[in-house]
Amino acid sequence: MANSIQKYATILQERLDQQVAIGATSGWMEQNAGQVIYNGGKKIEIGTISTQGLADYDREDGFTKGAISLVYNTYEMTQDRGRTFSIDRMDNDDTHFHLNATAVMAEFQKRHVIPEIDAYRYSKLATLAIAASQTTSDYTPVAATIAQQLLADLGAIEDIYGDGVMIVISMPGPVKRILEQSTFWNRSASIIEFDRGGVKTKVHAINDHPIIPVPSARMKTKYTFYDGETEGQEAGGFVVHADALDINWLLTVKTDPLAISKTDKIRIFAPDVNQTADAWKLDYRKYHDLWVKKQHEEGLFVNTAPVPEPETPESPDPDPDPPAGGEG
Repeated sequence: MANSIQKYATILQERLDQQVAIGATSGWMEQNAGQVIYNGGKKIEIGTISTQGLADYDREDGFTKGAISLVYNTYEMTQDRGRTFSIDRMDNDDTHFHLNATAVMAEFQKRHVIPEIDAYRYSKLATLAIAASQTTSDYTPVAATIAQQLLADLGAIEDIYGDGVMIVISMPGPVKRILEQSTFWNRSASIIEFDRGGVKTKVHAINDHPIIPVPSARMKTKYTFYDGETEGQEAGGFVVHADALDINWLLTVKTDPLAISKTDKIRIFAPDVNQTADAWKLDYRKYHDLWVKKQHEEGLFVNTAPVPEPETPESPDPDPDPPAGGEG
């Protein structure tokens, strides 16, 4: 029985990782994980290569020696998240447990885990872009100017990388619909094939740069991630931070973000082993994070909406008119 449970846990863990890679709108960022050394747990290593520029060639002495540096830096995944679930024995016999557990965990990832991973990644990339002064702020998208502004922002990256790189345009659905109303869209939008993390799909593109629609709730510059224990945070998950700005679009050179998402150590305890309840117990733990090498931060650009104006409290009603007539 124990071997059967462990085998199922391993299979479930692989399926859940695959679901995130395919289901997250940011799943394409995990294609760059080959640049990261990961051997389990929280720690990863990222190699950075540094070289020197060209020097003059001397016809007598030949080539001038250049230096190459390969340095591996160790990082920890800051997003160490988890939950435990119970499925009562009376609701499941041994035969149906695997089916029901798979359905429960898949729904949990779809409704809670995947949106959180997306939100974390987009907010972190936006924060890095803002810190690197790769940003346009205070822009309100309208059909008359949106294409011009988007092309200007794309140009900031193309001026550095040239036109030979793919820049992924992550954009909230409502903003994309405004873009689709512009005259530029009818003239210049195209359809291209894009790999979203193991699944190739057809997406709209501008100048061969793919546009990935993202739910608006995941496109903010800052979030609070609940710990699940503090008063008011028991529900877990995440909420938009009070200081957050709406992201109109986020531009990312496709090869730059290094994303890791690992379902780690799924543990399953049968009712006869579970000490707290007559139920199947599932312990779920998710490590994930995202990095961009310092020299690649110029491949990011974020366009944000204006800072929301604070709500003005309603003025109290003025005092009623005094009664007519003087004192008696």
